[in-house]
Amino acid sequence: MSRIQQTFNALQASGKKALIPYLMTGFPTLEATQGLLNGLVEGGADILELGIPFSDPMADGPVIQKAAEVAIANQVGLAEVLSVVKAFRDKNQSTPVVLMGYANPIEQYDLQHGENAFVKDAHASGVDGVLIVDYPPNECSEFAAQLKDRSMDLIFLLAPTSTDTRIKEVAAVASGYVYYVSLKGVTGAGNLNTDEVEAMLPKIRKHVHIPVGVGFGIRDPETARTVSRVADAVVIGSRLIDLIKDSSAESGPGIAKDFMASIRTAIDN
Repeated sequence: MSRIQQTFNALQASGKKALIPYLMTGFPTLEATQGLLNGLVEGGADILELGIPFSDPMADGPVIQKAAEVAIANQVGLAEVLSVVKAFRDKNQSTPVVLMGYANPIEQYDLQHGENAFVKDAHASGVDGVLIVDYPPNECSEFAAQLKDRSMDLIFLLAPTSTDTRIKEVAAVASGYVYYVSLKGVTGAGNLNTDEVEAMLPKIRKHVHIPVGVGFGIRDPETARTVSRVADAVVIGSRLIDLIKDSSAESGPGIAKDFMASIRTAIDN
C-alpha cells in the first residue's frame, strides 16, 4: 500500500478531508522550497504536490507559468526536484509527495540517465505519486505498473468536459487519487462553481473508486470548506504561489504555514 493510500485511509477513519497544496519546485528559489514544504506540513497539509518546471505548461495559468519561468531561470530541472524530495524525506517519512508535470522532462530524464531511470530515481528519492498532465491514460498501463511495483501511484486529471469513456480509461489505471479540475481552462482561471462540482462528482465516482480531489479555482477558506463537503481532498496551487512570490527563505515558511492553517481549520469545520 502506498503512502498516499495510507494517508487517505487514516483521514477517512477520522472523518477528515485531505489538504493538498501545490508548489513549483525552485520558486521563488530552490533554497526556499525546502522551508516552504516544511511550513505547509506544519500548517496541516496532508499530501504535497511539487511542480516540475517546464517551459510550455499547457494546463497552467499565468501565475504558475511565471513560477515555472523563475524556476527554470534558477536552473531547476527534474534532477533538482528529486534532490528536494530526497532532502525532505530525510526529515519527514510520513507526508506523501506527488510530482506534477509534463511528459517532456520525464522523457528527457530517461534519455539522459537510461531506460526507466525516472521511475527508479523517483522511488529512491521518496516520491509517492506522479501526475503527468499530457500522458494519455489508455497508453499508461506499463508506466502505472512500474510505479505500482515501487509503491508509487499514478494520478490523473479529470475535467468538466471529461466523457464517460475518458473517466473509465482513467479509472482503469489511476491509483492514489484522481484530481478533478473544477474549471474549464487553466489553473487559477475564473470563479469556481461549487454546484457544478457537486453535480460532476457522482458521475466520476460511478467509475472511479479511489479518492477524488478537487482543484483549480480554490483560493480561500470559504471555497475550500464548500468543496470539502463533496470532495475527498482540496487542492490549492495558484493562490499559494501568489502568496509566496515575494517571500524570502526566512519569511516564506511562515506565510505557507498560516495559509494552510486557515484552510485546514475551514475544511475540518
